[in-house]
Amino acid sequence: MPTVTTPETKVTPQIPQEDASLLPKRLVRARPLFDPEIVRRATAASFLKLNPLTLMKNPVMFVVEGGAALTTMFLFRDIFTGAGGISFQFQISLWLWFTVLFANFAEAMAEARGKAQADALRKTKTDVAAKRLTASGKIEQVPGSMLRIDDIVVCEAGDIIPGDGEVIDGVATVDESVITGESAPVIRESGGDRSAVTGGTRVLSDQIKIKITSNPGETFLDRMIALVEGAQRQKTPNEIALNILIAGLTLIFLLAVVTLQPYSVFSVAQAGSGSIPTVAVLVSLLVCLIPTTIGGLLSAIGIAGMDRVMQHNVLAMSGKAVEAAGDVNSLLLDKTGTITLGNRQAVEFLAVAGVKDTELADAAQLSSLADETPEGRSVVVLAKEKYGLRGRHIPENEAAFIPFSAYTRMSGVDFEGRQLRKGATDAIIKLVIERGGSVPPDFQEMSDRISRNGGTPLAVSDGKRLLGVIHLKDIVKGGMKERIAQLRRMGIRTIMITGDNPLTAAAIAAEAGVDDFLAQATPKDKLDYIRKEQAAGRLVAMTGDGTNDAPALAQADVGLAMNTGTTAAKEAGNMVDLDSNPTKLIEVVAIGKQLLITRGALTTFSIANDLAKYFAIIPAMFLTMYPVLGTLNIMHLHTPQSAVLAAVIFNALIIIALVPLALRGVKYRPVAAASLLRRNLLIYGVGGIIVPFPGIWIIDQLLVALRLA
Repeated sequence: MPTVTTPETKVTPQIPQEDASLLPKRLVRARPLFDPEIVRRATAASFLKLNPLTLMKNPVMFVVEGGAALTTMFLFRDIFTGAGGISFQFQISLWLWFTVLFANFAEAMAEARGKAQADALRKTKTDVAAKRLTASGKIEQVPGSMLRIDDIVVCEAGDIIPGDGEVIDGVATVDESVITGESAPVIRESGGDRSAVTGGTRVLSDQIKIKITSNPGETFLDRMIALVEGAQRQKTPNEIALNILIAGLTLIFLLAVVTLQPYSVFSVAQAGSGSIPTVAVLVSLLVCLIPTTIGGLLSAIGIAGMDRVMQHNVLAMSGKAVEAAGDVNSLLLDKTGTITLGNRQAVEFLAVAGVKDTELADAAQLSSLADETPEGRSVVVLAKEKYGLRGRHIPENEAAFIPFSAYTRMSGVDFEGRQLRKGATDAIIKLVIERGGSVPPDFQEMSDRISRNGGTPLAVSDGKRLLGVIHLKDIVKGGMKERIAQLRRMGIRTIMITGDNPLTAAAIAAEAGVDDFLAQATPKDKLDYIRKEQAAGRLVAMTGDGTNDAPALAQADVGLAMNTGTTAAKEAGNMVDLDSNPTKLIEVVAIGKQLLITRGALTTFSIANDLAKYFAIIPAMFLTMYPVLGTLNIMHLHTPQSAVLAAVIFNALIIIALVPLALRGVKYRPVAAASLLRRNLLIYGVGGIIVPFPGIWIIDQLLVALRLA
């Protein structure tokens, strides 16, 4: 005698105990910023990056390295010739090399974090035995590395999936923790948008046939490993533009400093007194004039941005995608699963005149016991919660359950002489009329009211009697309205995409607080909408998981594909969310904006903090020729040598001091652009002007106290 009860808990397939203990919570854990292993890697890489061919990609640091090499060469010349000032030149040379090394260290730290992630991914790669189907239908055992595109393999419970592919037959639960870091298994089945499987994941139940879609070395896991390697990151358009700007400034200051040597010779000859600045002093001036701070941190900022995205389990195909997310103006969100919970839920029972609410709720619950759809289960739960109607024992031989069918569009049960049915209003009305019943006058009004409010009415009948209506509603996710408001404060316009009719779409859009909606959307409608937005000069982001989303994902400036989606969707997007959480795009946008803000803030600081260096070095250089320049020594630095050395040391140390900020990013707050600009100018502009003055003064005091200058 079976027992039919109200569902209390969600049942999920169990993972074997020996595997569950090994599952990480997340694929990429947020390591400590200065993890010893990462620091060791970065330190070694800093010296390797001294290769001039490597540094040529960074014109600012290439010039600094050239200046360090030049001062070192003159240092050795003076050592062999017995000239004076060796200590000063040695310290200048040493700190110039430190400047280059510190800049290399910043970039190497960001890259090392990516390489550590890649190493973790490589550990998940194994060459497993594959059960390949031959042309005759027999199964042969072959190494996974021998599989090619269009090969068919069979995977059973306990098997490791040997390569990326599409399920073409069967349904199974799959453990994807090696990819997503989440222990909960997922369903993979042929057809639909959940047919894609990833090599290295494990089948937990049943049997599936998989058509291989990638050759060895071209799998999703291989692409992940390549993409998280920071060294492979492409520079973004804004980063390239900024590189050109700082390269131009470097060239201008280089020409200016080069002309100072003949100018000094001429001035001393004319005045008959004074001293000509040494090569070490001129190089120091050049290094302090050019934007070395942002030049040393620029690459690290971009790589760290990709690292932060990866820590959210989002795989960005390039740094361009992350940066584009920061500039997004319009965000397209699917209604189902993104804005709403994904399944409609019963929220209300409306009985017709002459029928008690409890009678309707009881009939609705009984008629839903065989309905395994989420909507059917929600009816059972609502009856229990609202009217205390719990599950009951029903003898199997006394009841005939009618499961929900897409053809009849109803479910029900024949029990104790009652014929209870629940389903689409037109299907139930037709059934009642066929049995000789009639439609109560208030039934149609209740049904229409639910539809006007964006809900779905389900009719309930007992034999030839219509009892009332169940109000099914798309439930907007908790906090979604607040998140939409947060996007609005970011300056991002949100558009909900749905296949619902305009009436239902309007109701959900109003409840969620989105700015606009696109109802009854086809793949072409989505594509046309994105093109219209882009034609108006807006950058568009969207999420999707199905093959029908692929054209729009490819057209969007930021296309976030779900890992549970089809291969076509993942290949069309420029980001893949390993957690398959459509709302993750909101975090991605915030990270993109944080990247842009960090780059702008540190650029502002870099340019602003040069001012104090002018007050340190320029008086020191020309004081003997133009004593009046002594009035510019507002920091009261002790000697020309201590002033120059203090400026160079501060210039080097500020790079290493800003490495944590470059890697973590400036904290982003969703405020208006004007407010954000004022805040950054105040903190990083004014702060960049003020901070170096006490910094250089303290270093000068220490140099004199230690008798180093």
